[in-house]
Amino acid sequence: MSIHLAGNVRRLVPQALVVAMLAGGTGAGVAGAATVRLSVDGSARTVRTSASDVAGVLREQGIAVGVHDLVAPAAGHPLHDGDAVAVRYGRPLTLTLDGRRRRVWTTATTVSAALRQLGVRADSALLDASRGAAIGRRGLALDVRTLRRVTVVADGRAHLVRTHAVTARGAVADAGVLLAAGDVLAPAPDAFPDDGGTLTVRRIRDSGTVRREPLPYRTVRRADAGLPRGTSRVARRGRAGVRELSYAVRTVDGVAGAPRLLGSRIIRQPVTEVVRVGTGPVPARGASGAGGKGGGPGGGLDWAALAACESGGRPHAVDPSGRYGGLYQFDVRTWRSMGGRGRPQDAPAAEQTLRARRLYAARGTAPWPVCGRRLRR
Repeated sequence: MSIHLAGNVRRLVPQALVVAMLAGGTGAGVAGAATVRLSVDGSARTVRTSASDVAGVLREQGIAVGVHDLVAPAAGHPLHDGDAVAVRYGRPLTLTLDGRRRRVWTTATTVSAALRQLGVRADSALLDASRGAAIGRRGLALDVRTLRRVTVVADGRAHLVRTHAVTARGAVADAGVLLAAGDVLAPAPDAFPDDGGTLTVRRIRDSGTVRREPLPYRTVRRADAGLPRGTSRVARRGRAGVRELSYAVRTVDGVAGAPRLLGSRIIRQPVTEVVRVGTGPVPARGASGAGGKGGGPGGGLDWAALAACESGGRPHAVDPSGRYGGLYQFDVRTWRSMGGRGRPQDAPAAEQTLRARRLYAARGTAPWPVCGRRLRR
């Protein structure tokens, strides 16, 4: 309380002196008047004031300041003759820096001064406004993209690029590297490319392939009393089936990975082979089977001896070349010319002997140049 009263007394003393001087007729002027250099946003003028502090002279001049404005010295600072007072109005700046948007306040009146004030490195930056552009009291929207050095690794090469891009995708494009469908970029395409960072492009291609493989057939053996024991006949030839397999193949940077099976389907079913196995009696010598000496064409000859020489007496014998078969080693062309069907080694022994007799009647022993002499023993 005593300090407050003492202050009031001190403020009343000059007023009393002024009153006394006026009453005494002196013309020395207003006591306490001061000359101040007032600058508002860089525009300076000289004013005379009787205010005791900075806040007072601002009120006298009708200058209102807010929380974002700068006043130097501070509003409560005592005022003396010859002092300088500076006022900088705050300006809203919508700053998009490298793709990140924020709202800030600045007392700078130009773009370049605002960037310096905010600590933004803009010596090589890309701006959407002139560096000398003025910032009014209503503020400004400003886009700034700083310059960064980025390494792009693609196709076995490293590309060093200086870029203002704010996404990894943009930096890759600045490096002259094309991204195709299926390519993978790390970090992600929308990630920010940091200064000194590395971006890696992986070329990924997915393709499909189809393979075919055989399906083995079964063999069924069925007893047949119409065929002599020890003989057999193929009633239906077997045929392998076909299965189709579908695979997916992924290639990364030109290197194919292991195929991945997607599915399979049978495009042709296998056909079961049916073999008839003889269970009937073996024909006596002289009947229609090998070894007989019956009548008819070639009768009275030893067909068993010829068969033993040609095939070891085996009806299903096939020579190593695969060309000749049966008891008498017919080739298919000769066999069919004698009325046979299919292959000679698949026919019953009696039928083979019948065709051999017809061949003998037509050509003699010429078809059997080595074993033919056995017929007449």
